Amino acid sequence: MSTSSDTGTRTLSSVLLTGQQPSRVQRKGRYTPESMAHPAKMLPAIAAQVIAAYTEPGDLVIDPMCGIGTTLVEAVHQGRDTTGMEYEAHFAQTAASNLRHARTQGATGTGQVVQGDARNIAAALAELTGTAALVLTSPPYGATTHGQVRTGRDNGGGKIDKSHHRYSTDRRNLAHRPTAELVAGFGQILTGSAALLRPGGVIAVTVRPFRVAGELVDLPGQVVTTAEEHGLVLVDRFAALLCGLRDGQIVTRASFFQMIEARRLRERGIPAMATAHEDLLVFQPISEQARGRR
Repeated sequence: MSTSSDTGTRTLSSVLLTGQQPSRVQRKGRYTPESMAHPAKMLPAIAAQVIAAYTEPGDLVIDPMCGIGTTLVEAVHQGRDTTGMEYEAHFAQTAASNLRHARTQGATGTGQVVQGDARNIAAALAELTGTAALVLTSPPYGATTHGQVRTGRDNGGGKIDKSHHRYSTDRRNLAHRPTAELVAGFGQILTGSAALLRPGGVIAVTVRPFRVAGELVDLPGQVVTTAEEHGLVLVDRFAALLCGLRDGQIVTRASFFQMIEARRLRERGIPAMATAHEDLLVFQPISEQARGRR
């Protein structure tokens, strides 16, 4: 099923086949090896499809929480200009390195990375007010994620080795804050990002539920609520697959720890499953919607 909205005619289907290849395959050669250190990278295929659907060559794409620069890289490869903001200095440097790498591969768009707190993005990027066709980003999922793992099969029979599962050690990073504070801070980021949109521009957020102490947190629902509280309206919603589809069957892309956690929760009587998709939420300022109805 295709969809359209007041943002214009779109070519996205309600379910996006974005997990046909594993993340590592999507990134191989296109991103620097250092990029793997980030614990929760946006899937390149998601960024690529959103950028293609909601922008044209030469448009400006912004990511206020750009991490290692997935949004930025996919944008410049499609001839879009892009600006990213990142709180952590080492990830900002990795994003800048990925942009330079993209240029060596023939990317025609231009990009820049600004280090800073995205809660202040409207002031930090004031010169870009009213110019962005698309803001594309994703919130963090708590202080730690499943990260990278090496099992006994990988390390000669040694113990399970976990790495690259923390965003940072900086307690001021939103990733370290309780869920309510994380969501409130993300609402501030959405407000600031909306100021950067040109007329007709949209904010797209990729987000999934996550668990805190075994309890499922409906982060997509909380993002929709905080967006509405900050003057945005949901205009499109998609399921972006993290799994693959082959011969009518699901091919899981779940990590070792995701599978272990789901198994342990089921053993405790909690109906847990490995995550198979992310919600892709698309917003516009309410004022844009009002103008569209006149």
